[in-house]
Amino acid sequence: MEEDNRTSPVDIDKIVADYSDLVYQLAYAQMRNKNDADDIYQEVFLRYIRKKPVLKNEEHEKAWFIRVTINCCRNLWSTAFRRHTRPLEYAQTESHSEEAAAEEELKDLLDRLPKAYRVVIHLFYYEDMSTAQISALLGQKEATVRVKLTRARRMLKDLMEGEEEYAEQGV
Repeated sequence: MEEDNRTSPVDIDKIVADYSDLVYQLAYAQMRNKNDADDIYQEVFLRYIRKKPVLKNEEHEKAWFIRVTINCCRNLWSTAFRRHTRPLEYAQTESHSEEAAAEEELKDLLDRLPKAYRVVIHLFYYEDMSTAQISALLGQKEATVRVKLTRARRMLKDLMEGEEEYAEQGV
């Protein structure tokens, strides 16, 4: 008798429930666009269903979902069409509360960072991962991850100070 290698719907529902927030937030942090994040989210879980990876434990599952999400984002960004377009949301203007405006400003500043820095910032601050965990996940030395975090923070500070100078000049 052949062994049934399919994942049951209950297992899939549990996996989606466990990792949906992680996958979507990481995809959105990378893509900065709801539609693209939705596409990445769908692609990650489709890959899980198709490949049915055998993962040792919850830590390996989480690492698998993070790695696949990052790879899917990288693949989407590498298309020629993507490199030369910007989402329509950037052209729209809306009235926001102060908190929403500050959050939008932070998103804009994060968008200006190179992708490599956005990844480590997201994993460190939004996923509460240590530099050792990020290092293992990205296949980089821990010192490299710490340097990227330091540089990303410095870049954000410089960007914020540049914004303040721009505003003070009344331009």
